[in-house]
Amino acid sequence: MLRRLLLAFAFGTGLAACAQPAPPAPAAAAPAPGEAAVRATITAALPGQSIRQLRPAPIAGFTEVVIAGRVLYVSNDGRYVFDGALIDFQTRRNLTEVAMDRLRVEGLRTIPTAERIVFAPRNPKHTVTVFTDISCGYCRLFHQKIAEYNALGIAVEYLFFPRAGEGSEAWAQAEAVWCARDPRQAMTDAKAGKPVPVRECENPVAREFALGREVGVSGTPAIYTAAGVHIGGYLEPARMLQALEDLQRQAAAP
Repeated sequence: MLRRLLLAFAFGTGLAACAQPAPPAPAAAAPAPGEAAVRATITAALPGQSIRQLRPAPIAGFTEVVIAGRVLYVSNDGRYVFDGALIDFQTRRNLTEVAMDRLRVEGLRTIPTAERIVFAPRNPKHTVTVFTDISCGYCRLFHQKIAEYNALGIAVEYLFFPRAGEGSEAWAQAEAVWCARDPRQAMTDAKAGKPVPVRECENPVAREFALGREVGVSGTPAIYTAAGVHIGGYLEPARMLQALEDLQRQAAAP
């Protein structure tokens, strides 16, 4: 990424944008010292990218910049850009992932339960959000074991992420599933390769796809905990439970 940023500066070319254009900036107070330089750097290197958040970085002299799907660190004079994992060696914490977790939690809260397809046990121990693509082989394998996840106390809340984008067959399948009389059964049928009748209705597919891009989904299934932690792609039920319980213990540790 850093090399691409440097090439963008050297040749005056922009990198492809994958997010919505930035909304008009409100008439706010004067920017903090260094903010203008940081914004100018990102605008020059990544034209069209929307800056979601600016905040002081954990390292002196740098600003943490959140854009669609990633966190960057830019020196306050705009000269240096760092794109990668920032590790606190004393605590062994990946501070970049901590920032992304925070971004994901904020984003996932924007999709209410009513706009998710939920498979859950009566009293779940854990809840995961899963961005899914009906045409994805591992997504289908995951759903074949949905009863096993539920039996282990794991609630699964599906959001749509048809990887090929709007206009694709997977997008049409997602809309058909959502608009079915019984979306849960339609999801199960679709992932088993059974046809789902095409229906039109107001649906959340576009919103969920856009959110997936915002939080950095690059493949499916993409599984996130309630704390925004990305625990990866497909995991066998027992392995997922172990991962969730390990994270729970880590969060409770002093």
